[in-house]
Amino acid sequence: MSGLGKGVTASSVARLIQDRGYSVSCLKIDPYVNVDAGTMRPTEHGEVFVTEDGGEIDQDLGNYERFLNKDHKKQHNLTTGKIYQKLIKKERRGDFLGKTVQIIPHLTNEIINYIEETGEKEDFLVIEIGGTVGDYENIPFLEAARQMRLENNPKDVIYVHVTYLPILKAIGEQKTKPTQHSVKELRAQGIIPDFIIGRSEQPLDKPRKEKIALFCDAEPNKIISAPNVDNIYKIPGKFKQQELGKKILNQADVEPEENGFQTWREMVQKMERAKRKQEEVKIALVGKYISSGDFSVRDSYISITEAIKHAAGELETNYSIEWIDSTNPEKAKKEVEKMDAVIIPGGFGTSGIEGKIETIKKCREDNIPFLGLCLGLQLAIVEHARNQVGLKKAHSTEINEETPHPVIDLLEEQREIEKKGNTMRLGAYSAVLKEGTKTRELYGKEKIKERHRHRYEVNPKYHEKLEKESLVLSGKSPDGKLVEFIERKDHPYFIATQAHPEFKSRPEEPHPLFKGLVEQGKKRREE
Repeated sequence: MSGLGKGVTASSVARLIQDRGYSVSCLKIDPYVNVDAGTMRPTEHGEVFVTEDGGEIDQDLGNYERFLNKDHKKQHNLTTGKIYQKLIKKERRGDFLGKTVQIIPHLTNEIINYIEETGEKEDFLVIEIGGTVGDYENIPFLEAARQMRLENNPKDVIYVHVTYLPILKAIGEQKTKPTQHSVKELRAQGIIPDFIIGRSEQPLDKPRKEKIALFCDAEPNKIISAPNVDNIYKIPGKFKQQELGKKILNQADVEPEENGFQTWREMVQKMERAKRKQEEVKIALVGKYISSGDFSVRDSYISITEAIKHAAGELETNYSIEWIDSTNPEKAKKEVEKMDAVIIPGGFGTSGIEGKIETIKKCREDNIPFLGLCLGLQLAIVEHARNQVGLKKAHSTEINEETPHPVIDLLEEQREIEKKGNTMRLGAYSAVLKEGTKTRELYGKEKIKERHRHRYEVNPKYHEKLEKESLVLSGKSPDGKLVEFIERKDHPYFIATQAHPEFKSRPEEPHPLFKGLVEQGKKRREE
């Protein structure tokens, strides 16, 4: 089933291989017909992650980058829409010389070629096939995976199946039957898994492993337990205890060199020490992609929550994240009063906007440490324009096209665009940070690069008018036309950026803006 942890499992396997001295990257295969994740709502499919080269991609790419401490590209995400688009372009050009174009062999060959091109510079490529075995939509990808072992040295292709073992509360027993049926379904596709990773609330015991081995035709030592953990960065360690990395390399018939796992272990230990601290910094995440129906959807902001975790771990500071729904402005403002720090994340559309503006005003007036991301910067500009510059009806034209003071507006080049997919300002862009600012101090250098995903900008016509009442435009594009960072001189920590710094935070290299926020939140808590 979805949400089982395939992405974290793939990331952990890749990390174990990397720590053995091999070059490795990951590829996510998503069987939906969208060309990329850019047009999907976060509450439906989780966060849209952005790569350095501007790919709008499934959130699993974020885990790959965080676990491997390595940038990936848009090439590292393959969807049904993308592969059909490539195939149809070839057919329209006449590349198939009058042949009937079919799923097998033409589509599967296209998938195999894509995989080989993505991994050609690596020792290993860890491929995650999304969806669930038995889904109609991922059959071509499973067929391509089957063909790859058939057409190559069998040792070059290894199958790892992630499956769920429920524990029935009424009788307290861990059940293997869903796993048996899942493997049966996979075998019907022509794939016999080399490793079975059993996800469950508790570790797999010996009887369960023996039962899976018997009914799934698997070697007992290749059945790996993946119980729930309170911190996903513990998972590589759990797999290492079961020698998963070593076993995979042995099967691939390559030397399992001595590994460099120590740095990862030390990082996890710092996070654990932080959690044991009695004082807890309360950080509010004020957003609108908080719930779907009766259930919470926290994956909408996963890179932000992970960036907080990285920063808190580095500073050995305990923390909690308070989820505040911005669609109720009065309630949001009252809840923010109790917080030590506040984050306003990115987003699109009109709902929850006034709640975010009220929250920003509260942070400004009460000196609550504040970090605004993308939309967070735009609304901080709106709040400042309304309440400190005197432009009472100032707004973003995304929210109100008729505003007399469009302090946030589309750039001219965006006005004629009709297609929604892959047309925003996407990927890494440079910024020049103003000397003497807090932003420059945190980054420790004048020129930086951050990833972007937005259409609307601070209107250049208002730059001069906005820079008053202690507001500083602390970072701009190299040509000076676009505002990239703002901050306040009369505030302990009030910083906002047009970018998404959360996408570049890693557990081994926490992002400076999040470190600064956690540090100031801790100071406020102590005071």
